Amino acid sequence: MLSHTRPIVLSVALVLGLVACGGSEGPARTNDPEEFVAEMEAQLFDLWVKRERASWVQQNFITEDTEKIAADLSKDVIAATVEFASQATRFDGRPMSDETARKLRLLKTSLAMVAPSDPSLQAELAKTSTGMESLYGKGVYCSDKRGGECLALGAMGTILAESRDPEELLDLWIGWRTIAPPIRPMYERFAELANAGARELGFADLGELWRSNYDMDPDAFAVEVDRLWDQVRPLYEALHCHVRAKLNERYGADVVALDEPIPAHVLGNMWSQQWANIYDLVSPGSSDPGFDLTSILRDRGIDEIEMVRYGERFFTSLGFEPLPETFWERSLFTKPADRDVVCHASAWDVDGVDDLRIKMCIQINAEDFVTVHHELGHNFYQRAYNRQSPLHQTSANDGFHEGIGDTVALSITPEYLVQVGLLDELPPSGGDLGLLMRMALDKVAFLPFGLLVDQWRWKVFSGEIAPEQYNAGWWELRTKYQGIRPPVERSEADFDPGAKYHVPANTPYTRYFLAHILQFQFHRGLCELAGYEGPLHHCSIYGNEAAGQALRGMLAMGASKPWPDALEALTGQREMDATAIVDYFSPLMSWLEEQNAGRTCGW
Repeated sequence: MLSHTRPIVLSVALVLGLVACGGSEGPARTNDPEEFVAEMEAQLFDLWVKRERASWVQQNFITEDTEKIAADLSKDVIAATVEFASQATRFDGRPMSDETARKLRLLKTSLAMVAPSDPSLQAELAKTSTGMESLYGKGVYCSDKRGGECLALGAMGTILAESRDPEELLDLWIGWRTIAPPIRPMYERFAELANAGARELGFADLGELWRSNYDMDPDAFAVEVDRLWDQVRPLYEALHCHVRAKLNERYGADVVALDEPIPAHVLGNMWSQQWANIYDLVSPGSSDPGFDLTSILRDRGIDEIEMVRYGERFFTSLGFEPLPETFWERSLFTKPADRDVVCHASAWDVDGVDDLRIKMCIQINAEDFVTVHHELGHNFYQRAYNRQSPLHQTSANDGFHEGIGDTVALSITPEYLVQVGLLDELPPSGGDLGLLMRMALDKVAFLPFGLLVDQWRWKVFSGEIAPEQYNAGWWELRTKYQGIRPPVERSEADFDPGAKYHVPANTPYTRYFLAHILQFQFHRGLCELAGYEGPLHHCSIYGNEAAGQALRGMLAMGASKPWPDALEALTGQREMDATAIVDYFSPLMSWLEEQNAGRTCGW
């Protein structure tokens, strides 16, 4: 679920703009850093708005022309940003206000990749980057076991989610990874070139550039990420132990041994990053939630617009102003019958003022009811910080925006559904374990994967993992953090990291780990402000004035202050804290400990 925010990480394919656009005229060659920042922000803001309008049209009216227009505007943005960041290096070490110094740092770290200044290296990096994405995007697997049938990733994902045949699962798991070896030499060269660009901006390597975007020393940030993981690791290990035991019951010790890491092909997902698709194999015996929200919505004749109205009323109950009329006029709520659109749910802030929109092909079901609340979380965040200066019109760190959207979704509890009239009475509490297990298979199971993707890349960029160790280093981290192993022997002829989109696309991944941490910390803090004292998974902040006031205040800060200030404003804490997840899932943890008694856990 994408949020269009400022500044935004762009696809590596858009690095072509560095060559095609030849950079930006940039602010006047002033020697005053304050003047430089003011002029630079004004020029970037103008480009951002133009890019958002072009991107909106392209995603809602997909043609060759709209794609070209959107690509050209995106190229202009990345070219200008790189040029400004390069110009800003002349102020390194110069006296300036703390705010100006922070904005210059935000500028330098706003892109996932910076090309070297040498035009020939820019061209090579552009070709390498687009080549990797192209190979991934065109990837298909033609299976001999399926009579030569050729499958794209989406079709393979569906089979992995539904099949319980280990041979079929193994065939597709291996098959998808055949697309990655050609990416391997390209990735090695990419890392060399991207590191060179980062060094020109004063960073040791590209990983340090990424870690410098968190208002703390980049090495300290790496330590912080591991500290957060240590807080939640016991919960993950308990879930892992139970899931492994149930998979052993289903597939036998020849496939899933009780004293080894879980083979990666039997967890219902191509990358074993979320496990909800195997809920039927591992769920508690009593797992009926007592209601079917999809049926309720359909039986009451609630349409797509009313789904969004429920989301809006959630926020207005907290003291937020209603969405502007233009939101209802300009958003896309249903898939048009006359054209193709990009249906992936997204929230848009087009003009940095109040032209807010969502783009979503809404289905009348429980999943989309939750997604609507999540996307509106982005929109209300976007409007809350619209009085900030351009570089501050984004979230406090890149985990906050997704974290806020998911925080709101955590308040869609049975209690909330009773308050808004979708349930007549609370269902029996016996279904809690099922609800918590299903959520844990998504949220808790994801945490180590969300952590390790960038752990691998940081080590690659720093040289700790050499090119001849790419695949071994990947599986060492997957085993260390996830307790997952490859189902068949892998070698350095393989390039399994390249089978995950975010690696060839160079999209930083730690933000997703942080969002999964922060959403529960935000939720706990807001529930405390609301005076709630019951189980955390039953808390909804709907209609609570105190929680609404704190949420509005934090969102209005945008990125104007370091993220610990924003976190403190909402939770009273200045450190990210994963114990909120432990609190949320404590009933499930107790049940898991009972189930795991006598089992061999760990790997």
